[in-house]
Amino acid sequence: MSSSSSSTSSSSTALSPRKLRFDTFSYSYQDDPQAAPLVISVLASLIERTMARGRRRAGEGGAEKSLRKEGLKTSRVFDCREAPDMSVQSYLERIFKYTRVGPSVYVVAYVYIDRFCHNFPGFRISPWNVHRLLITTVMVASKYVEDMNYRNSYYARVGGLGREEMNKLETDFLFAVGFRLHVNVSVFESYCSHLEREVGIGGGYHVERTLRCAEEIKAGQSALEDRRRSSYNSHIPRVML
Repeated sequence: MSSSSSSTSSSSTALSPRKLRFDTFSYSYQDDPQAAPLVISVLASLIERTMARGRRRAGEGGAEKSLRKEGLKTSRVFDCREAPDMSVQSYLERIFKYTRVGPSVYVVAYVYIDRFCHNFPGFRISPWNVHRLLITTVMVASKYVEDMNYRNSYYARVGGLGREEMNKLETDFLFAVGFRLHVNVSVFESYCSHLEREVGIGGGYHVERTLRCAEEIKAGQSALEDRRRSSYNSHIPRVML
């Protein structure tokens, strides 16, 4: 999953070991309401690298032909006709801005993406499917991790989709992964470690880890979140996928 130069330039200073370690234990919406958790930059970088590898393989000739020859199972459930003009980093930041889901949700979404790819070895993350894949997995992960969640229609608005399409993507995804949504602590830790290895050279990076993180972030903020929800509902700029 590879980071484009535009996205890395804005996040390179943020990905310091000290700041990542601080976020691990004390991330809070109240510190800086506009600051996205650093796991978003890490995940965006990983996904961009994966897409870059896919483009290189396609450029070397016959990626699709090779997949057909090997008979690998694939899926086009997330495909769209045109690649949206929005980077992975910007799209994840948009999701965070209007949903405010905790850092652990993005790690669980990454677990779900990996499970989907494992079930469909011929599937390749690309500019034509990455946005729908992300909004779907983040929405499903939020329902698994967090106590308070927005409706599918709200996620559809945030993601630039229609409500019916959002509902269908969720259903198709759940069947595609066989409704395997449980993520235990050891699996969660291993995926955090993988994200850290992808970004950190020499160690010292710590993505926000604990599955309890979402509850801790939300503690004592119910009233604040209610006010934000009413505000966001009427101020979401449109984006179409």
